[in-house]
Amino acid sequence: MALKRQTEKAAGQPAIARIVQAVHFEDLDGKQFERIVFAYHARTDRWLTLEWFGQQGKDKGRDIIGVRESDMQKDGETVCILCANWRKLTVAKVTGDIDKVLKSPTKKPKKIRVVCGHDVPAGLRDKVKQYAADKGIQHCEVWSGKEFEEMIRASAESLLLRFVQGDTFPDAANDLLLFAWGAVPVDDSERLALISLAFDRPAFTTPIHQESSLPAFRKAISDTIQVLQTGIWQTRGNVVIRRLPMTSDIQDKTARQALKDTLIALVTLRSRFDSLVRSGKIEHCKCQDADCPVYMMKDNAAQELQQARDEVLSIFRRVSAKLPFDADRGI
Repeated sequence: MALKRQTEKAAGQPAIARIVQAVHFEDLDGKQFERIVFAYHARTDRWLTLEWFGQQGKDKGRDIIGVRESDMQKDGETVCILCANWRKLTVAKVTGDIDKVLKSPTKKPKKIRVVCGHDVPAGLRDKVKQYAADKGIQHCEVWSGKEFEEMIRASAESLLLRFVQGDTFPDAANDLLLFAWGAVPVDDSERLALISLAFDRPAFTTPIHQESSLPAFRKAISDTIQVLQTGIWQTRGNVVIRRLPMTSDIQDKTARQALKDTLIALVTLRSRFDSLVRSGKIEHCKCQDADCPVYMMKDNAAQELQQARDEVLSIFRRVSAKLPFDADRGI
């Protein structure tokens, strides 16, 4: 069995090495594997809806389907998650499931993610991604079992511990959602990973252009300030998604101070945005549509906002060296 060696250090004590056994997802049956995949996704993203079709049977290729909140799309973006826990995964199997998804009643997803319980050859990944692109899917990811395990260890280790230690996960999707949300983080690393979810939105990931869609920008900043202060995480429409850890929950003093500094930088960013609006350097376009999302930026307004936002992320990275999202992907 593959093993990992990790080091722990208690306060005032020498470091202690411990062995962490790799999780063998391939030993799970299909339903068990889908259960842990569903719980992980419920725990680590902001969903308007998340459904477990595989649990219901007759899934038409859609094991898990969700609509994730998006600052850029009013109705959110559809994500389809395919669970592939076969000992030998084939291109034909995955592409066949993609075809089923596209023929299902669900509208075409923006993203398809294939989560496997074993190793995935590079050639198979490339073929699946190319097939999805040819079918008009904007984003396609293929995770191997090892990658999935690392994702869970990074941001949802409390779920993994409960799972491998025999804690029975609920069968019903709604019960499983509550179970995933209620799992208590095991340490500051998991707490910080959960807090990082509040930064995984276009307000922090997309370039600020001279002409930009900014109606959700200030709201996103305010929502993130609220997470750091209170742990309350809500949608753009002010519907509470669930509670995340907040600054005061972090045990490490250095990390806690970095979050306090991040909060100050966020407040500065919001104030800078308001100042630019008041000065007329950021103004709504001249069309007659009150709901038009286009704002015009004058002089160096975009550069000023970019610098203030970069400061926020620079400070936050003191405690999260690798944020749980790709700052270049813009989704």
